[in-house]
Amino acid sequence: MERILIIQTAFIGDAILTLPMIQKLKELYPSREIHVLSIQSTLDIFSSSPFVDKVLVIDKKGKQKSFFSFFNFVRKIKSNNYSLVYSPHRSFRSALIAYLIKADSSYCFSNSSLKFVYKNIVAYIPSHHEVRRNLDLIGFKSDDENWKILPQLIVPLYSKEKINSFFAKFNTNNNFVTVAPGSVWNTKIYPIEYYEKIVEYFVEKQFHVIIIGGAKDKVLCDGLAEKFSSNVYSVAGEFSILETVELLKRVKILISNDSAPTHLAMCADIPVLTIYCSTVQDFGFFPYNNKSKFISYDALDCKPCGIHGHKECPLKTFDCGWKLKPEFVISKIEEILSDQY
Repeated sequence: MERILIIQTAFIGDAILTLPMIQKLKELYPSREIHVLSIQSTLDIFSSSPFVDKVLVIDKKGKQKSFFSFFNFVRKIKSNNYSLVYSPHRSFRSALIAYLIKADSSYCFSNSSLKFVYKNIVAYIPSHHEVRRNLDLIGFKSDDENWKILPQLIVPLYSKEKINSFFAKFNTNNNFVTVAPGSVWNTKIYPIEYYEKIVEYFVEKQFHVIIIGGAKDKVLCDGLAEKFSSNVYSVAGEFSILETVELLKRVKILISNDSAPTHLAMCADIPVLTIYCSTVQDFGFFPYNNKSKFISYDALDCKPCGIHGHKECPLKTFDCGWKLKPEFVISKIEEILSDQY
């Protein structure tokens, strides 16, 4: 049995954006096993893909942190005898792993670290969406539309039952919206005062608002929910990635920063409005199903100030957030909702 290894040790959003590439790769090589090297936080994502046969987990900051343990780990991986290695992850460590595995053929992007250790280098095209760039890596001939492949995940029954139990508490089945106000990067977070206006709009329109996020977003999400006396619920930290995808399948829209929830919405194939503060859609991480839109205040010389964002605005003004008034965001929300009726 020939095997293919995908090296993707980045975080949740990048992992999800790798899934369409894996789906197409399985079409190209249906008889080969596809293995993915991931980190612990994205294990469930790749394990739930029907196109992935095995997931290997590297603990970059723990068990495999030392020089000796890292090389011992790679030696075990090498024993799987991979014929092909693709590395959408562009780090030094990923390149070293690809080199040490000694596959028959290996592929990386032209902006990867240590790209000379790979046997094939593929042009990284900044103007392409990340999904399309990953498809470029495997030689998929894309055009302006056919790259828009939605990531597929199989949500286990126990996760579906947990979400069923959550929604069973309500008297309505179809009047829910979600808001994801958090991000790892502070300059990606739309002002919480503005999010309050958005939630207020939904409440006035008789929606139930579910505020989602990870455990690290709990203080932010709970604080937003506490501004309202009814119909607003924070579930930050309560649901896994797969449970969140299942939850999103039950709602009318997600409002999100330029962060992982945008990509979870692609798994659920629901409308999402992504709000860009310090970053821009041209980096290639925007929502791409036909139901979704994005919004950004771009009339600033300082924007974008970095591809990942910052802990705080370098100019101390955060104009990219404050100048994008909530009424503009609400107007875009109304556009999306009107298309559903």
